[in-house]
Amino acid sequence: MNWTRKDFLDIRSLSVAEIETVLDTARAFKDIIARPIKKVPSLRGKTVVNLFIEPSTRTRVSFELAAKRLSADVVAVAQEGSSFKKGETLKDTALNLQALQADYLIIRHSAAGAAQFLAERLDARVINAGDGAHEHPTQAMLDTFTIREQLGTVSGKHVLIVGDILYSRVARSDIWALTKLGARVTLVGPATLLPEHFRAMNVSVAHDLDRALPTADVINLLRIQHERQSKAAFPSLGEYISVYGLTRERFARCKPGVLIMHPGPINRGVEIESDLADGANSVILQQVTNGLAVRMAVLYLLGGGAALE
Repeated sequence: MNWTRKDFLDIRSLSVAEIETVLDTARAFKDIIARPIKKVPSLRGKTVVNLFIEPSTRTRVSFELAAKRLSADVVAVAQEGSSFKKGETLKDTALNLQALQADYLIIRHSAAGAAQFLAERLDARVINAGDGAHEHPTQAMLDTFTIREQLGTVSGKHVLIVGDILYSRVARSDIWALTKLGARVTLVGPATLLPEHFRAMNVSVAHDLDRALPTADVINLLRIQHERQSKAAFPSLGEYISVYGLTRERFARCKPGVLIMHPGPINRGVEIESDLADGANSVILQQVTNGLAVRMAVLYLLGGGAALE
């Protein structure tokens, strides 16, 4: 299909055809980045600005590399080195960047809706790199891409998303992407981090990880979002690990070919034991590699490129 959207803001509003277009285009770009010469001229002469008002390593570097692989000029702006420290508003910062001929603005912000706010006010293309606890659409795309690559399809697979669901933008975007493509999704976590209203998103809600593990094809583990919590959501870290940490003992309950995923950063020994994070079932580093291909695909499609087959 031909891509018609100016911006890439969320998964919720995407059609199945749009999701599959991103995934298929990313597959072509994964072949490209495996070549000795990894650059293509698709965005030559374009300027991409990374505006990250929250800390990031994987997402920020992934977008920067994706833009450079497409031959764009890339400028990185972080909060510490920007005029935010002088009181400038997000709108004014973005408009000034556009006045400097920015063609793409990639934004990560602590406020839900920040990317949408800018997309409605800028001619530049806006990509959401994570807005508060709302969505993280390119993470969902790379997670979905990894599942499809490893298992052949998403449809019919049972995916567990485990941990801090309430504050996780990754969980929300993953839910939208996976359910649209036909996966069966079960959310697992303590009741304080997994309210019942999530059932309205066409998922199952469970609080017993041990019972959920044997039927899972994919286990996607989430970091506890301490920075977004106003109060402690469980008695202690040790209590959380004892009930929801993926230990070697718990892993023995799983199918032999189950995929272990994590959006990062990993807290080893909390969400997952270290040897499992590095083990044969882990596709955590493959997710990072696939993120580069997915973000190249998104930049390419927003720039008017035809879907690559």
